Amino acid sequence: MTATPRHPFPSSARLVERGKIVSAREAVRLIRPGDTIATSGFVGVGFAEEVAIALEARYLEEKEQGAAEGQEPIANLTIVYAAGQGDGRTKGLNHFAHEGLIKRVIGGHWGLVPGLQRMAIENRIEAYNLPQGVISQLFRDIAAHRPGQLSSVGLGTFVDPRNGGGKLNARTTEDIVRLMQIDGTDFLYYKAFPIDVAIVRGTTADLNGNVTMEKEALTLEALSIAMAARNSGGIVIAQVERLAESNTLHSRQVKIPGVMVDCVVVARPENHWQTFGEQYSAAFSSELRVAASSVPPMPLNERKIIARRAAFELMANSVVNLGIGMPEGIASVANEEQVIDLFTMTTEPGVIGGIPAGGLNFGAATNTQAIIDQPYQFDFYDGGGLDIAFLGLAQADREGNLNVSKFGPKLAGAGGFINISQAAKKVVFVGTFNAGKLDIAIDDGKLDIRRDGDCRKFVDAVEHRTFSGRYAVERGQTVLYVTERCVFELTNEGLVLTEVAPGIDVERDIVAQMGFRPVIKSPPRLMDERIFRDTPMGLRNALLGLDLSERFSYDAEKHLFFINFEGHEVATLHDVEAIRREVENQLANVEVKPHAIVNYDNFSIRPEMLDAYSEMVTKLVDDFYDGVTRYTTSSFLRMKLGDALKQRGVAPYIYESAQEAREHGTRRAG
Repeated sequence: MTATPRHPFPSSARLVERGKIVSAREAVRLIRPGDTIATSGFVGVGFAEEVAIALEARYLEEKEQGAAEGQEPIANLTIVYAAGQGDGRTKGLNHFAHEGLIKRVIGGHWGLVPGLQRMAIENRIEAYNLPQGVISQLFRDIAAHRPGQLSSVGLGTFVDPRNGGGKLNARTTEDIVRLMQIDGTDFLYYKAFPIDVAIVRGTTADLNGNVTMEKEALTLEALSIAMAARNSGGIVIAQVERLAESNTLHSRQVKIPGVMVDCVVVARPENHWQTFGEQYSAAFSSELRVAASSVPPMPLNERKIIARRAAFELMANSVVNLGIGMPEGIASVANEEQVIDLFTMTTEPGVIGGIPAGGLNFGAATNTQAIIDQPYQFDFYDGGGLDIAFLGLAQADREGNLNVSKFGPKLAGAGGFINISQAAKKVVFVGTFNAGKLDIAIDDGKLDIRRDGDCRKFVDAVEHRTFSGRYAVERGQTVLYVTERCVFELTNEGLVLTEVAPGIDVERDIVAQMGFRPVIKSPPRLMDERIFRDTPMGLRNALLGLDLSERFSYDAEKHLFFINFEGHEVATLHDVEAIRREVENQLANVEVKPHAIVNYDNFSIRPEMLDAYSEMVTKLVDDFYDGVTRYTTSSFLRMKLGDALKQRGVAPYIYESAQEAREHGTRRAG
């Protein structure tokens, strides 16, 4: 890699009367045939649409009329980008989808660029798909003149050279990913290469080319791309929406220093929307915060059922990533259940905190705590900073492998999926059980499959491996697969069916609709019935619930045993058995039986568990307690639980307040 300038841009010509301000047409005239171009953007956030339009116009003009005198026709470009940049139709990188203009594409996500997709599928260009995080970080390696990037990200997936090395068609033959061993451990080596042209975007530029981003929703990898091109001897084109006089921008707001910028293009307003879905939102740029209540709740359908079940995997004080599509519903459910403040939501382009936006606004977020550059976000992710990730479930197989990147002629690409799914301590894949014309009904807390989808998602072997189940098992990662009708967990035996929705028949609605038989060790438990009722689930209480061991406290001096069941739920026989074991462990070596005081405030028990629970309590009273005093403010629970205990000969009285119970218990213990 060399820093020798390839472009005729003498330093004496850089500062002219207009400073570095040029038209988009003038800027793209500096791009030469065979150049490698790096573009910044995430969906529509931060993408330089004006420059892309001008480059497309130059190609079409030269194709029809020929290049200007002394100008080589633009052709055979290599495009490098980390995140998907497009609207799925004509915007973004779709402007470059022309025969002859593009020779090679190295991209993180292909789903939003159907024009380039077709060229790759039809074997008309060289095409690679590498992890989004790897590409964003590789720009920094290029800037620092490192030979490449060494990472465990991608092992076991289609990016692994043993599985194709990220190549997407027969025309693509060069190996840009190598398998290396260091101290007996496998790594992937991603080769660096020079960047000839960087195309980035900001909000304001001065005549010296200093660029700020105060109205942008994200900062992305713009600085890294600019630095990579500058240190490769290339040029940097920055698109902005407005200009400022020299030396008037606040230095702390300058994101791309002018020493790295060659051309500044002032875009027309229609080509500088904040996202491809929003012209400008003050909330996306953190200019203001919006009321959480302004986010409308989801209707109770299959998407909400999946999001609700997944939301039970959330943990207080955790750092969470939400993927695009189905996982977006988890943010809506968390907001509706008023738990959004209990954890920190993040998305891969650099959002920390807040509520992620969806659709063509994906990447932007409201009420954020911070926005950092995308390469740094992936540093955080790759190093294990994510506690839990929720990602889309497109196709899974018996080994727990997942495919979200390629389906026959449809090329979606991996995006940040590989980085996120491999690095998170816990990953939850969410999606409908099958696809295409699925029709469900929800009646009285039960799920009714009126029509199954006509496309299986659970197949014997995925056609493109975006996530390696075997590699996850080797690393001891917790992996769940959540659908509207059931939940699977990944083990060393493969997918184990652990939960089933009320109203679902395992053989008919699950096994018969799969390409393999999952492991079924014992009758799967029912999914929480609250998920299937159009009322709040009380998720906040569930997330703030104590560990079972923390609910018991023994006062040896007063011979009192306090049990705090506030907010606790007994839903299964496993829950009943767990309480019995905990009491036995706590009182195993106690010589004098204590008096127990039990707090049943906000305690819930499923009707089918009442007999088992009261039987367990009866045995504990006989074996471990001198007596029991119970209390709850719920008259319904006092009646229901009191009747069950009375039938087993246990003192049924349950007090209404903690003070009454404590006074009674203290008298009994004394």
